[in-house]
Amino acid sequence: MFKEISTKDLTLNPFEKIGKEWMLITAGNEEKFNTMTASWGGLGVLWNKDVAFTFIRPSRYTFEFTQSQDYFSLCFFPEEYKDALMFCGRNSGRDCDKVKETGLTPAFIDGVPCFEKASLVLICKKLYAQEMNSSCALCKDVNTHYGENEPYHTFYVGEIVKAFTK
Repeated sequence: MFKEISTKDLTLNPFEKIGKEWMLITAGNEEKFNTMTASWGGLGVLWNKDVAFTFIRPSRYTFEFTQSQDYFSLCFFPEEYKDALMFCGRNSGRDCDKVKETGLTPAFIDGVPCFEKASLVLICKKLYAQEMNSSCALCKDVNTHYGENEPYHTFYVGEIVKAFTK
C-alpha cells in the first residue's frame, strides 16, 4: 500500500503536479466524505511548518466537509486517472456517488479519507482559513475567475503532517 516518507524527500514540481496534473482535495470521515478536483494550490513553508495551500469555493460540497473537519488530504494520481479527476471536478457529490462513478477506492489514514490509487498522499491539518474577497485583489484580472455575485474561494493553509508514496 502506502509508504510514509518525510516531506523533505518530496521531489515533485508543484506547477506540474497541481496546475497540470491536478489533485483531489478530500475531507470528511469514514462514515461520510467528499472529494473535489483542484488545479489551484501550492506547497511551501509557513510558520516554520511544511504546508499546503488550497482554495475551495463555498458552493462546493467538499467545502462543508473541509470546514467541519480538522484534517484533509491531497491526493495526486498517475496520468491514467485523469478522467476520474475530470469527473470529480465537473460533478458534485451532492448529486452523485463519485467513488462509484470513478471506481476510485477510498482509504483512510488516521481516519482521514484519501484514495488507494494515489501515487502521492499528503495528510494536512488545517492551520488557517480565510475567505478571499475582491477588495483584497491587487490585480483586477483576478475578478475574471468569478461571476458578478459569485463568492470568492476560501483559502486554507494546512500543515502537511504526513506524506505517503507508493
